[in-house]
Amino acid sequence: MQRIMPAPRHPLPGLLEESCMSFVSSYPRRPLLGLLALLLCTSLSLPAAADSTGIGPVALDTEQGPMRLHIVEHASFVATWHGTTIYNDPVGDPARYADLPAPDLILITHAHHDHFAPDTLAALDTSHATIVMPEAVAKDIDPSVGDKQITLNNGESATAAGIPIQAIPAYNLPASPDAHHPKGWGNGYVLTLADKRVYISGDTEGVPAMRALEDIDLAFVCMNLPYTMDTEQAADAVLDFKPKIVYPYHYRGQDVEDFKRRVNAGDSNIEVRLLDWYPKSG
Repeated sequence: MQRIMPAPRHPLPGLLEESCMSFVSSYPRRPLLGLLALLLCTSLSLPAAADSTGIGPVALDTEQGPMRLHIVEHASFVATWHGTTIYNDPVGDPARYADLPAPDLILITHAHHDHFAPDTLAALDTSHATIVMPEAVAKDIDPSVGDKQITLNNGESATAAGIPIQAIPAYNLPASPDAHHPKGWGNGYVLTLADKRVYISGDTEGVPAMRALEDIDLAFVCMNLPYTMDTEQAADAVLDFKPKIVYPYHYRGQDVEDFKRRVNAGDSNIEVRLLDWYPKSG
């Protein structure tokens, strides 16, 4: 399969930089004007360079800069933060990632096909990426994917791409070996981004470990029957751990407006952000 080469990690301002340098050099005998020109060019070019390393709207502000979010579809998204690009459950057509920065960190929550796609991973540039995954994925992933692979069981922690990560249990209730998602088989993740904590639920119901989470600033919470939970259970769980911001995702077939109503009826201080995770093709 053809490997997709994403956008460069740190593209230069290009024509803007060239124009600025020409402008500055036009004042060789007027140092004060030259200095003012240099300051003006710096103010114009630096934001452009900074913006080029980020993608999508700001989802969360941290002490070390914003986390930006780009939705791919369903459970797949890409985030950038502090010069690090994070892919969550990258699946689907590799061309959808072609214009995005190459990943530094790839999180895989479990082994179902809508979360773990070996063909997609093989087509991406993962040469600088650390892959974090549960054992159910580790036993099937190509060992050549990524620069480093880390296996985390429920409750375990590691630091990858400079980001502390904790694996949170994700499973169906009641816990059963023949459930869609048996206990211990999949992970959710809590990422610490400077002073903020981000929770990605993976496929789960409102299990005790989710409800006991503390100090979550941003949460991605799944809901889709019969595989995870309905909007009522999802809202009830969110009201227990009270993230400051929550994005419903992985919600095919569910009424996310109902989820928002239930959450805000219980706590109007939780910001529920409804986005389209199922863009129409064509």
